Amino acid sequence: MQQAHDFIEEATVLAELLESQPDSVFETVTLFKSWTVNDVLGHLHMFDVAALKTVEGEAVFDSFMKPVLERLNQGMSLLEAQYPFLENLTGRDLFHKWQETTKILGQKYATIDPKQRIKWMGPDMSALSSITARQMETWAHGQEVFDALGAERVNGDRIKNICHLGVLTFSWTFKNRQMSAPDPVPFVNLTSPSGENWEWNDNQSKSSIRGSAVEFAQVVTQVRNIKDTSLEVIGHSADQWMSLAQCFAGAPITPPAKGSRYKV
Repeated sequence: MQQAHDFIEEATVLAELLESQPDSVFETVTLFKSWTVNDVLGHLHMFDVAALKTVEGEAVFDSFMKPVLERLNQGMSLLEAQYPFLENLTGRDLFHKWQETTKILGQKYATIDPKQRIKWMGPDMSALSSITARQMETWAHGQEVFDALGAERVNGDRIKNICHLGVLTFSWTFKNRQMSAPDPVPFVNLTSPSGENWEWNDNQSKSSIRGSAVEFAQVVTQVRNIKDTSLEVIGHSADQWMSLAQCFAGAPITPPAKGSRYKV
């Protein structure tokens, strides 16, 4: 699967940003729930391990996730629930462990059937969707690290995987909130980092979203408010979608407020 190689490349871009930084960088606080870079890497590492476990079978995945889910059911936050798993792994040691796991994960998914069903915390998914979700989460949480360090990320056209995931989760964004998806489904026309034109859905739709693929990915992964982008949003369907868009699994999350997520 090309998406497995795209995941490895996504992780490599984040790793290259952090590699040359002083060790103090891991204590840097981001604009995402005041998570530190340590918190971000710990979160990514835990779910990368989970993505490896689920390939081994449903029972292995359930055994791995059981203590995490128990902590969540006790009222702990996702961040608090990951601490026991990490066993005080922080800083440069965590960074290197996360790097090692990303390579193992990418190589593993590159060799399995893209259609293989994978169990996850939400609905089951294909292996293709699973590794795409890992790229999406690495890219999204990577954004808060780039933002916190005031660094500009150079994106490649592999971001199309994230945009595609964003388009596919149009209906789910509303279903997840126990709402009916509005009509019509918006036409999406995006410009890739290399200048290519990407399109999804009916180009005759009266509702549409046009603009930068990077900004669209930022909105559907909730690392930017739609009003902090230059995306052209036309029609009620598109407007309602962009105000709630969520391409990741889990309970409904309110997108960040206007002006609250930005490059320092």
